[in-house]
Amino acid sequence: MAKELTPRNENYAQWYNDLVIKADLAESSAVRGCMVIKPYGYAIWEKIQSILDGKFKKTGHSNAYFPLFIPKSFFSKEAAHVEGFAKECAVVTHYRLKIDEKTGEIIVDETAKLEEELIVRPTSETIIWNTYRKWIQSYRDLPILINQWANVVRWEMRPRLFLRTTEFLWQEGHTAHATEQEAVEETEKIINLYADFAENYMGVPVIKGRKTEEERFAGAVDTYAIEALMQDGKALQCGTSHFLGQNFAKAFDVKFTSKEGKLEHVWATSWGVSTRLMGALIMAHSDDNGLVLPPQLAPIQVVIIPIYKSGEDMQRVSETAEKIKEELEASGLTVKFDNRDTHKPGWKFSEYEMKGVPVRIAIGPRDLENNTVEIARRDTLEKQVVSRNSVDDVVRGLMEEIQQNIYRKSLDFRRNNTFMVDDWDEFKDIIENRPGFVLAHWDGTRETELKIKEETKATIRCIPFDAEIEKGKCIYTGNPSDKRVLFAIAY
Repeated sequence: MAKELTPRNENYAQWYNDLVIKADLAESSAVRGCMVIKPYGYAIWEKIQSILDGKFKKTGHSNAYFPLFIPKSFFSKEAAHVEGFAKECAVVTHYRLKIDEKTGEIIVDETAKLEEELIVRPTSETIIWNTYRKWIQSYRDLPILINQWANVVRWEMRPRLFLRTTEFLWQEGHTAHATEQEAVEETEKIINLYADFAENYMGVPVIKGRKTEEERFAGAVDTYAIEALMQDGKALQCGTSHFLGQNFAKAFDVKFTSKEGKLEHVWATSWGVSTRLMGALIMAHSDDNGLVLPPQLAPIQVVIIPIYKSGEDMQRVSETAEKIKEELEASGLTVKFDNRDTHKPGWKFSEYEMKGVPVRIAIGPRDLENNTVEIARRDTLEKQVVSRNSVDDVVRGLMEEIQQNIYRKSLDFRRNNTFMVDDWDEFKDIIENRPGFVLAHWDGTRETELKIKEETKATIRCIPFDAEIEKGKCIYTGNPSDKRVLFAIAY
């Protein structure tokens, strides 16, 4: 199975696509630009969803659900928002089909045209803020802290599994607050939550920062983002949190009576991550042998594979394997005992290596005699023979060690591929020949930002929160600048 992957250094894009297919994560569907997420891929998404959902609830948020269809008129109420999404919207114009009497084909019934077209949800700010108008009258009704797990549609011309698909899964938080300070604090809280999840669960180091005006979310006052570096040197935006100010409250006339008895517009935020995180997991850690999954998100953390020649051997090995499985499950681990007799051990080894299972345990008759098992870790492919009695301790220790090693390896890669640049020719050379993160000065103008993008395809990924004040000159114009920003070519 591993030999069927295109090596990363030959064709990274093909390697990625091969891996998504061979690891049984997803496949393209009959609908162009849409994907089928297969059970193993969806199991990873369920882990992501479960962990994040728990974090949202711990910070006071509740789940709700809003309609998939949004009246077209709602989009016209917030000019920047509609401009940002207009080219990506799918539009429903009719509500019925009929049989053509002449050809027998199914056609759209022209008499069943909607009075107002409906937009298939690209994001939910408009429908939610139209709803909040009914929910909010007084400061006593605030804050509203709502999250929604849903699917969205943004028409994609260059689809790529998990990274860019016409339909994708995500969560979107939408909160309403009485003061600007509360809304800003919420925006910051969520971007920190996303960063914590990316680093401590996904094992992906991220840079937190503010988006430029050109890159911020349509309709937002400010957008915060977390940016990660993939193994091909391209950046991937892994999550965003938006301070919406009072833009949507004014567009939908959402007001409340303050403690002082004044009628004021509500302050808002929205934030989200999507199945794009699956793409980040794949590209940040995996190798030419297949997936490398962090134990925190692996659907199967340990697989036990029996090795035997006779039915008697199989029975003896199975008894021991089942006991080990019970012990590890009692420690809170997800364990699979693969006792299929339709595939040989070597084939199973390759299968679970491809699927990125963190730890593999092999047991055969000789192991029973020696009271040992063989343990292999996926991240380094190292093997060790350990005492049967120490399996639980060794495996639990490996879970933490693998999780940390995956993160450390990714962090080292980012450090080695982040460049401080002050010369325009060097900037162009790095972007073209040594892709990675580039920290360089920018004069703060949209014109310069667009010129750099036009000439190099590099964009400003964010203005890092931890960027220090440093007097310098813009990489492109030579104009004064007081801090470096993060450039990269991005997905």
